[in-house]
This record gives sequence, C-alpha cells and structure tokens, in this order.
Amino acid sequence: MNLRNIAIIAHVDHGKTTLVDAMLRQGGVFRANQQVAERAMDSNDLERERGITILAKCTGVAWHDYRINIVDTPGHADFGGEVERILGMVDGVVLLVDAAEGPLPQTKFVLSKALRLGLRPIVVINKIDRPDADPDKVHNDIFDLFAALDASENQLDFPTLYASGRQGWAIEKLGDETKDLSPLFNLIVRHVPAPVVDAEAPFTLLATILESNPFLGRILTGRIASGRARTNMNIRALGGDGQAIETGRITKLLAFRGLERVPVDEAQAGDIVAIAGLTKATVADTIADVAVTEPLKAQPVDPPTIAMTFSVNDSPLAGTEGDKVTSRVIRDRLLREAEGNIAIRITESGDKDAFEVAGRGELQLGILIETMRREGYELSISRPRVLYKHDDTGQRLEPIEEVIIDVDEAYSGTVVNNMNERKAELVDMRPSGGGKQRLVFYAPSRGLIGYHSQFLSETRGTGLMNRLFHGYAPYKGNVAGRRTGALISNGAGEAVAYAMWKLEERGPMLIEPGVKIYAGMIIGEHAKGNDLEVNILEGKKLTNVRASGKDEAVRLTPPLIMTLEKALAYIEDDELVEVTPQSIRLRKRYLDSNERKRMAKKAESA
Repeated sequence: MNLRNIAIIAHVDHGKTTLVDAMLRQGGVFRANQQVAERAMDSNDLERERGITILAKCTGVAWHDYRINIVDTPGHADFGGEVERILGMVDGVVLLVDAAEGPLPQTKFVLSKALRLGLRPIVVINKIDRPDADPDKVHNDIFDLFAALDASENQLDFPTLYASGRQGWAIEKLGDETKDLSPLFNLIVRHVPAPVVDAEAPFTLLATILESNPFLGRILTGRIASGRARTNMNIRALGGDGQAIETGRITKLLAFRGLERVPVDEAQAGDIVAIAGLTKATVADTIADVAVTEPLKAQPVDPPTIAMTFSVNDSPLAGTEGDKVTSRVIRDRLLREAEGNIAIRITESGDKDAFEVAGRGELQLGILIETMRREGYELSISRPRVLYKHDDTGQRLEPIEEVIIDVDEAYSGTVVNNMNERKAELVDMRPSGGGKQRLVFYAPSRGLIGYHSQFLSETRGTGLMNRLFHGYAPYKGNVAGRRTGALISNGAGEAVAYAMWKLEERGPMLIEPGVKIYAGMIIGEHAKGNDLEVNILEGKKLTNVRASGKDEAVRLTPPLIMTLEKALAYIEDDELVEVTPQSIRLRKRYLDSNERKRMAKKAESA
C-alpha cells in the first residue's frame, strides 16, 4: 500500500508547523505563485496570536507514487491529551528538536508516548541555520534521552536529518548541499511502515478528533483500522465497554488532500478520514460496521492536575458586554468542550450555577476561557487550584512537575531562592554555554501558579522556563501566597483621575480613569498586606479661590493592566476574575463588605 501516516511531534516552538508548511509547498499542495499565510496549519485565531499549536490537525501530501498523511500536533504539555490520541492513528513520527535548545520537557513527553506505542521515530534536528546551533551536542542529548526512556535497540537506531524548516531544506550529513526536503520525504517513505490492517474484515475506526460543523453536524476523524468505509453505509458507535451508543449511516466521508477535506465515496483500511452522520459518538468511541461487537482499544489519558470554578457572572455589570450569561448556556458550552477534549473534566455544583473545570494546566484552561469570552460568554473564574490524591495509607499526594530553566548565570541564585520558597527541589544544575545555566527542579504544581510573570521580571525577560507533569508525591507543605492586599472600591460609578492620584501612595492602580466600577471590585494593589476599601469616585472640590499650582493637570502612574493569565495567577481564594468579551475585572467573591467580614470570620473559626 503506497500510504504513510505520520505525526510531527516536538516541544513547543521547535518549528513543527513551519516544517509542515514547507512540506505542503514541496508536496505540490500550493501553486507556485499562490499566496499562503505563514503557519497555514494554525488556522485558529488564538494559535496565530500566540504562535502555538492548540488543536491537532491532519493534512495530506503526495510524493511520487505515495500519499503521506501528516498530523501536526500541539507542542505544549497542557494539550498533551491531543498528542496521546493522535499517536494511536499513525505508523511513524518525525521528532523535531531545535539545534540550539536541544531536547526539552515536551520533547521527553511526546517521545515517551511514541516509544511506548512501539513507533520508531525519525529525528530531525531543526533550525541548524541558527548562529548558536550545536547539532552534534543535540544529537548526543537526543540519544541519551532515548536511552533514558528505555527505547528498544530497534528504536535507538534512529535515522537523523538536519534541517531548516523555514528555508525548506533537509540534509543527511552536515556539510551536504542544501536543496529541498527530498531527503525527508524519501526517508519517510523508506523508514515508516505502511499501515498493517485487515482490508477484508468489517469496517472499524477509532475516533480521535471531534469537531462540529454547521452543515454536516458532528465530524469524527480517525484511522480506518479494518475494512472499507463507504458513503451511506450503515454504522454504529461502541463505547469503551462495548455498549452500543447509537446507530446511523455515513452521510459524508472526507479524506485529507492538502489543507482541504475532499468528499470521497470510499476509503480503505489504513487511511485517515473524517466521518459525518452520527449525533452522539465522541472521542475514543469505536465507529464500526453494524456486525462488529468488540470496540477498539483506546489509549489511556493522563488525569487532570489543576481545576478552576467557572460560575455565572453576578456582578452589577453582568450582561452589559456579553450575550451569553446564564448557567444553562455556560453548561452546554462546557459539556460540548469536554466531549471533544478528553483532557478536560467538567463537574457541576449542587446549585447548578457553578462548574468545576479540571485540565492539564493553566494555559489549557486559559485558552478555553479566552475562546469563550470571544464567543460572547460572561464568566466568573476562581483561582486555579491543584487536584490532590490520597494513597492507600490516606496520605495526601499532590502533582509534581519537572521544571527546566535556562537562565543567565547572574540570575540563577535569585531563581533558586524563589523556587525553594515554592517548595521546589533542585535536582540538576549545569552550564549550558553562552554564560547560561540549566537548572532542573521537581516542583509542586501549586507553587508554580503565577510564577511565570515574576520569573520573567526577575530574569529581565531572558530566562526560559519549561514544565512537564512528573507524577504525584507527598504534600510538601504550605506555599506563601500574595504578599500584598487589595484596594477595593466602596461605591459604583466611573473611576475619577483625581481620586486615583490621591490613592497612588497606597499602592499601584489596576484600572484606568473613566472605567466603570462597582462596590467590591478590586481597583488597585495595597502596598500593605491587608485589604483596604477606598473611594475612587471623589472628584476635586471646586473653590472660588484659584491659587498658583492648584489647577495643574493630574499626572497618573500607568496602571498595572492585567491580562487573563496574570489575573488568574494574581487573585487569592476569596477573589474572582470577571471575564466578559470586552473586559477583565478583578473582584472580591463577596461584594458586600459586611458579608466579606462575616465570611472571613467563618473561615478563621473553621
């Protein structure tokens, strides 16, 4: 069979999507003069803005007599659920590693998943045109990583190419002439086996990606494990336990040709296709001929480690900026998200107005919140909290992350001190060249909440921090929280510049003049450790005596504007982030000051 199914896997920002762009161009997907956006596979607005891949996507290119299905996978650990599912439907992987940075935490994560499935990776050392590239050292580091992950002898004998995805070339040996990606295409055809399938057995397919289409309904993507799929054939969906979920027929069968999905009448075993026609089947379900009773085995997914509470926005400004504010529409949206993203878990509260949303990390949940606010939702979000487990003896266990930090030597002492305060354990410290050091820590996830922005400030933006879920370990003890209090508005209206100027000595502002505020809203940071209620609505009193200097324009220090990520990391347990399509506000959980005092006393006594 002249078919190859591969996934491109790598750490975030090592060039997966850019390499796929070059493969699409040289595979004849684009016309020679066609204008195509950079990182064409990153079609989501948030992916383009952040420069990361969030959702796995399929494409297909032709190379001589072969058709190569390519899956571009996310490189961030928070979207690891996508990676795990994808690897189950390919026969080989291209492991991309930056020629300067070398293997990083997500490289280790995605490679371990591929090796566990018995796949034999092709290694591509990318960006060798970087001035700080060290491909020989990186190649040795990759071999050490394979060995550390218990790769078999067959897997350890991996072929290596050196490439520049941006310039669109790959070579077998350093110093070879750079032309195009022919060495990569030829190696994929030679090294990656054709799908091993039974073309004569009844049709089966394991759903790995779910999306919704306004014209076709639910679309499930996966690799045909056996048999053939045909338009209008009768099928049924089986759950992991073998129970029938629903029956239906294939109303549309789509194959991947370049960036487009093309309708086809029939597809054979081994091909990656998208199927429309079912209304209930979801990710990890088996889509099969009606005669099939045994489901296909689905890969287990690592459990969520962090959770936030999504609740109805009950502030005085609720409903003024968004049109989706009720608990019913929020619930439907979250359940829809959980259907297609098996790394997210939704739990309803007793009063039905709040939902615990658990996921892999702050970034994953932050992306969900940002997507919802762009869709017109208004939400109140709690501070992120980690999910604990208990062992057989009842001891509390918490999630631990492996943190790899590359930092200038001048800042390494500060970073080590801060990580120690966050109950992290330093396990490795060595020079990484160019006056930098590489620090490796095992740190509790809760200690890392909100640390990234502080880390960037302390390293003057030069530090790099990468995190990867390591496992569960006994509870490490209390971690110090925010050391400052909050300036809280005691009234509703619009913020007055003169009042803000008078309050600046109390601490920096978090809002700008003219912003709508309400009682209980956090408008600034109190320099001391306690909360302080203030009047930010008071204007300058006019008198009939005009003295020199009295009417000078008020000059305000620029406020600390909170992004969504900063706000979620900044708030304490008694505070919420109010998210709307237009605004991100910080507020107290209880807006009334008397209720706040009452609840604080109750918490102390408890």
